[in-house]
Amino acid sequence: MGFASLLRQLMFTSIILMIEVPLGVAIALAMPKKGWSASLSLVLLALPLLIPWNVIGTIWIIFTRPDIGLFGHTINTLGLHFDHTASPLDAWVTVMLMEVWHWTPLVVLLAYAGLRAIPEAYYQAARIDGASAWATFRYIHLPKMRGVLTIAILLRFMDSFLIYAEPFVLTGGGPGNSTTFLSIHLVKIAVGQFDLGPAAAFSLIYFLIVLLFSWLFYQVLLNVGTGEQR
Repeated sequence: MGFASLLRQLMFTSIILMIEVPLGVAIALAMPKKGWSASLSLVLLALPLLIPWNVIGTIWIIFTRPDIGLFGHTINTLGLHFDHTASPLDAWVTVMLMEVWHWTPLVVLLAYAGLRAIPEAYYQAARIDGASAWATFRYIHLPKMRGVLTIAILLRFMDSFLIYAEPFVLTGGGPGNSTTFLSIHLVKIAVGQFDLGPAAAFSLIYFLIVLLFSWLFYQVLLNVGTGEQR
């Protein structure tokens, strides 16, 4: 059970990172660069980040209910049976959609800050050289955003790997154990079963995994910063 929840957690975190980082960069590139529209876009994007985590789960419970939920009822009206309380696949899709909606704005804000920090001289040189949009993205945007993207990946890895409140409120770890991530499994052992020995051992492994990946990302960020200074 513990190893299965760890694998489930790693798979969830990997999928979330592969969705949120490219999506966040794409949205940041499409956002207006100045004026009132840029300010309005930033405010609207930041709204999901202000909602408490347990409220996020409650919102998505209502949103995905097959009888009255806007998303769940619409999907079922189209003839596709959707019920995240009965189908493990539907539960996974719902949890991932919720996580992407909640935390992609953080990646967008970081990527947008990185884009705004690029001097205009780089774009002028690209236009003079006749660089395409893809060449500008590959040779200007990505290298200059590498630092903030590393921070975004680090923050999203830690947040998604420590996720608890949202899936617990939304699915309770079910149906079955399909969305029982490592954090939910640890709480069930420690609080539900009051088996503190295994819970403490799993918590230590949990901590070491997060610490190891955080250290790796920090080393990458440090090397990127040193390379840019050169």
